[in-house]
Amino acid sequence: MLTDMFCFQCQEAAKGTGCTIKGVCGKSDDLANTMDLLIFVMKGVCIYSTALREQKKYENPIVNKFVFDGLFSTITNANFDKQVMINRITHGLQLRNKLREEAKKQGVKVDESFEGCTWEGKPEEYEAKAITVGILTEPNEDVRSLQQLITIGLKGMAAYAEHAYNLGHENVEIYAFMQRALATITHNRNVDELVALTLETGKYGVDVMALLDKANTSSFGNPEITKVNIGVRNNPGILISGHDLKDMEELLQQTEGTGVDVYTHSEMLPANYYPAFKKYKHFVGNYGSSWWHQREDFETFNGPILFTTNCIVPPLDKATYKHRIFTTGASGYPGNKHIPDREPGKQKDFSEIIAMAKTCQPPVEIEKGEIVGGFAHAQVFALADKVVEAVKSGAIRKFVVMAGCDGRMKSREYYTEFAQKLPKDTVILTAGCAKYRYNKLPLGDIGGIPRVLDAGQCNDSYSLAVIALKLKEIFNLKDVNELPLAFNIAWYEQKAVIVLLALLYLGVKNIHLGPTLPAFLSPNVAKELGENFGISGITTVDEDMKILIC
Repeated sequence: MLTDMFCFQCQEAAKGTGCTIKGVCGKSDDLANTMDLLIFVMKGVCIYSTALREQKKYENPIVNKFVFDGLFSTITNANFDKQVMINRITHGLQLRNKLREEAKKQGVKVDESFEGCTWEGKPEEYEAKAITVGILTEPNEDVRSLQQLITIGLKGMAAYAEHAYNLGHENVEIYAFMQRALATITHNRNVDELVALTLETGKYGVDVMALLDKANTSSFGNPEITKVNIGVRNNPGILISGHDLKDMEELLQQTEGTGVDVYTHSEMLPANYYPAFKKYKHFVGNYGSSWWHQREDFETFNGPILFTTNCIVPPLDKATYKHRIFTTGASGYPGNKHIPDREPGKQKDFSEIIAMAKTCQPPVEIEKGEIVGGFAHAQVFALADKVVEAVKSGAIRKFVVMAGCDGRMKSREYYTEFAQKLPKDTVILTAGCAKYRYNKLPLGDIGGIPRVLDAGQCNDSYSLAVIALKLKEIFNLKDVNELPLAFNIAWYEQKAVIVLLALLYLGVKNIHLGPTLPAFLSPNVAKELGENFGISGITTVDEDMKILIC
C-alpha cells in the first residue's frame, strides 16, 4: 500500500519502522517523495550508461557526476531544498534521453522494461508521479530490504566519491559499480544474487574510502596527534561543518588576514589534525559538539555557519541564526544562501560569508580546554612498536572500535556509559561523530597511549580497518577476528552503512550495532546477517560488556 511518503534510511526512522507523515530529520513528505523520484530517474540513467559501458566501453563524466551528486543529495540531513531535487530530475531525464540516443546510434541492446527508461514527465507532473515510485512499490519485504540496503550503501559511497572528486581523485570503476548496482536492482529480485551484490557494495566501499584517504593525505598530509582547542578567541568567526576538506582549505585561504577566525563543528573536527591546515594562525579549533547540538551551538557562536555536506537540523522559527546559515556542495536549505560549485581552475567564492562574519560578535565561550585526536593509520603505525609492546605486556587487553554516528535518542547515552565502564586496560578506536559521546571524558591513557584514539571523520573508519589488518599481520594471525578487538558501532545515516558493508567485506564478524538495528533490514535479512556475520543489536552496557570484553 502506498503512503504519502515512506522513508526508513536513518536510525531515527519513526517507531523504528519508517517515517510516513514527515521525516524525523525534518524533511517534508513532498520532499521525500521527490527524492524517491530522483532515484527512480537515476536508475533509468544507469540502465543506459551501464549497457553502453559494458558493450561499447562508453564513459560519460557528466553522467558519473550526476549519479554521485544525486545520491549524495538524498542522504539524511543533507538537502532540504525541493527545487534542487526538481532540477536534478529534469537534468536526469535529459541525460537519460541523450544516453538512449547514444545507445541507438551505437547499436547497444538495452532492457527498457523498467519504467524509468521511458517515462517522460514535466515538472508539474513530478509530484503525482513521485508517490507511485517509492520504496513500498516492491512488495517482497526481503527483496525490498536488500535493494534498499544496497541503495543506502551507494548513497554513502557517493558521498566519499564526491569528496575525493573535489580533490581531483577519481576511480571510474567505482562510478561504474554505482551505476551497475542501481541498474541491477531495478530488475533483479533474486535474493541470493542481491546478497552477493550487497557484499560487492562493501568491496567498493573499501575502494572508495581508500581513494578518499589518498585524496585527503596527498593534499593535506597525514593526520598527526593534535591537541585541539575547544575554547574561543575575541575575534568574529566562521563555523564550518560537514566533511569536505577542499571547502575547508579554500575557506582558510580566503579568510587569512581578514581578522575573521575559523572554527570547526561536528564532523569537521578532524580538519584540525591535518598538517596543511595548522599553518593558518586564524584557525582556532573546534566549537561545540556533534550535529544534533547545533541549535544551541549556533545560537552562541554568533557568526555565520557554512554547511559543506549533510547534518543540517532545520532551525526553529525563533532561531536567531537562521539568516547566518550558508550551504554548499550537496547540502541545501530553502531560504539560505547556497555557494555555487567552483568553476574549473577557480575557488568557490566565500566572500559573502566573510563579509557577514565581520559584522558579527565573537563567539560566546561555552567550554575550555583541549581534546586529542589525529590517530589515523599513518600515525598509529608510527606508534606501532609502543602499541604492540603494550599488547604483549598485557597493558592493553583489548581494543574496542566505537566508530560511527551520534544522534538525538536518549538511548545513545549507552555509548557514554559503555566508555566510562570499560576496564582501564582497554583502548577505544573511533571515527565519526560518535566520538562526541566520550571524547571529552577523562579516560586517561595507557603508558602514554590515550584511551580514546580518534582516527577522524566517518570515512576514516577505513583507517581503523587498515590498523586492524596491520595488527593481524604483526601478530601473525590468520584471521582479523582473532585480534583482541571488539566492535560496538553506533550508526545514524547512510555513510555509516557503507562503512558497515565495507567491514563485512573485509571479513569482520560479531559487530554490535546500535542503538537499534536498521529499519530497512527485514527479519529474514537481519537473521541472515546475524547467522553469517554475527551482527547483533546492543542490549545493556553490563551485558554487552560481558560479551565484548572477555
